[in-house]
Amino acid sequence: MIVQLGALHYVYLILILLIFLFMILKKDITLICIAGIFALGFIATGSLASSITGVFNSFVYAIGQLLDIILVIAAITAMGIILTKTGINEAMAYPFTKLMKTPTLAYWIIGIFMMIISLFFWPSPAVALIGAILVPAAVKAGLPAIGAAIAMNIFGHGVALSGDFVIQGAPKLTAGGAGIPVGDVISASIPLVIFMGVLTTILSFVFLRRDMKNGSLVLTEEDFKHTEKEDMEFEKLLTSNTKKIFAVFVSIMFALDIYLMYKLNLQGGDASALIGGTALVVMTIITIYVVKKDASSHMISYIVEGLLFGFKVFGPVIPIAAFFYLGDAGFVKIFGEVLPKSSTGLVNDLGLALANTVPVNAPVGAVTLTSVGIITGLDGSGFSGISLAGSVAKIFGIALGKSTATLTALGQLGAIWVGGGTIIPWAILPVAAICKIDPFELARRNLKPVAIGLIATTIFAMFLL
Repeated sequence: MIVQLGALHYVYLILILLIFLFMILKKDITLICIAGIFALGFIATGSLASSITGVFNSFVYAIGQLLDIILVIAAITAMGIILTKTGINEAMAYPFTKLMKTPTLAYWIIGIFMMIISLFFWPSPAVALIGAILVPAAVKAGLPAIGAAIAMNIFGHGVALSGDFVIQGAPKLTAGGAGIPVGDVISASIPLVIFMGVLTTILSFVFLRRDMKNGSLVLTEEDFKHTEKEDMEFEKLLTSNTKKIFAVFVSIMFALDIYLMYKLNLQGGDASALIGGTALVVMTIITIYVVKKDASSHMISYIVEGLLFGFKVFGPVIPIAAFFYLGDAGFVKIFGEVLPKSSTGLVNDLGLALANTVPVNAPVGAVTLTSVGIITGLDGSGFSGISLAGSVAKIFGIALGKSTATLTALGQLGAIWVGGGTIIPWAILPVAAICKIDPFELARRNLKPVAIGLIATTIFAMFLL
């Protein structure tokens, strides 16, 4: 099929290249995205008013696409607040702390627990939980605090967040950019996440044990400062047995969610709604039990705090996502039927044009998408540019005639591992602060296993295309 490219296509392509350049230079891309939306609107409609309103409407459209994820993050954060204030989170982690007898066990237990919690709470809220409960136990078992931080980073911000199978914030963004169902991205990402996860966690452990054995990494006085415990507002209102009962209750509720997602084949918005609803139910029950008459005012404050956190995470993403949604169905919904009748969307048109002019193969596609993911992660967000990864994956997928989902998942994996909080120093500050270590040292230690993992996973992906 021959595609006729026009001014809109070339401007859109130039804007994408500019975004690439700014990301490489570690510059903010928000202004380019907003200006790009205005320029595309003006070229398409020739109306100044339509271009201006189009900028606002594109934000509304993007928020509408992301709102369910923002709300589920808010609900989970709200639940996490009451769990922390009551000490129920400690009861949930207690079985894991009892198993930490050696540095090896401490590394793997912290990592696996961080991965599980991150799947349901996301890594940011999970950091405080792990840091407060498991890091002191790990230090007592002989694992330096930086070893605990490595495990938290690799398993949480790497393995769990790169797949994001439960909350599905990352695959929703990349799927939106690629114009494919969220379920397709999740299915395609499973083998990549497993391969990258297994390889990187093992490499991180091997390098950590090597440094501990040769004496270049030892326990210091700073490591033992993790034994201090902060006061929790409602901890004394619950007995030890009550905390255990609630810990089991929360675990059962989310285990039931996993079962229902599998049994009813819930994905995307339906899965997010189930998780978010469960979090709100758990928060309501625990808050009413603990606070009683004042439960309503406390719940409102927790929800507001959760919303603030959700919009803080996704606020920078909204203008960027708004721009990349224009590459697909978003353009018509925002600016109307202004594209040529032969057009199937700006990204689709560019992909078909690429297929007609440039020889594209699986290795080129895989390397390109990993590179795109890495570049978009350089801002330390992990999320701000993954819509771009989806759009580029769609272009290459159309050119190849297949594998859009796998390419999208590969770009997502590269972006999250780099920018989600493993090797960008300003992205790992929360973990470094909780573990009281130098973020640049943590980034340096993560760099080698993550780099090897990305290279190997890219080669592995070539055989899946």
